[in-house]
Amino acid sequence: MARISLIEPEKASPEVKEIYDGKLKGKPGSIQKALAHRPAMLSNFLGFYASVGRSLDRKLYEAIYLRTSLINGCRYCTQHHIVGSKRAGLTLEQMRALKGGDYSGFGAAEQVALRYAEKLTRTPDGASDADFTELKKHFSDEQIVDLHMLIGLPNLTNRVTGPLALDLEFAPEEL
Repeated sequence: MARISLIEPEKASPEVKEIYDGKLKGKPGSIQKALAHRPAMLSNFLGFYASVGRSLDRKLYEAIYLRTSLINGCRYCTQHHIVGSKRAGLTLEQMRALKGGDYSGFGAAEQVALRYAEKLTRTPDGASDADFTELKKHFSDEQIVDLHMLIGLPNLTNRVTGPLALDLEFAPEEL
C-alpha cells in the first residue's frame, strides 16, 4: 500500500485531469497518481521521461532500465520494464540473464552499455576515460548523452516508487 495518497482520476484537479486524459490516455499509473500532487512536476516529468533514450535501440533502452531496476531492487519499475522489455523483443532468457548480470546474450555494443550502466548504478562517480574509450567505439556523442540520461532515469524512478511503496497496477511476473 502506498505511503502517500494517490490522486485518482475522479478526484483530480482540472489541470491533472487534463494530463491524465491527454498524455496518459485516461490510464494513469501509480507513479503518475503520486506525482499528481505536483501537477507541474507531473507534466514536466512525463515530457522528460518520453525524451530519454530515443537515440538508442529500444531493446537496449529496456535492457538498461530493467537491469538498473533489478540492481536497485525496485519491484515497481522492474515489473513495468518486464512488460516493456517483452514489447521491445527481449526474450525471457535475456531478461533472466539480466537479472543475474550475464550480458553474454547481447551484442558487443549492448554489453558495453550494460556494463557501464551497472557500474554507474553501483558507483555513480566511477566513470573512467577507459569507459569512454569503449563507449565511443559503439556510440555517438548524442547516444552517450542519451545513455547517461537513461542510466539516471531508472535510478531516479527506483528511488521514488520504492520508498513510496507504490502498488503495481497489474499482476507481477517473476523472472
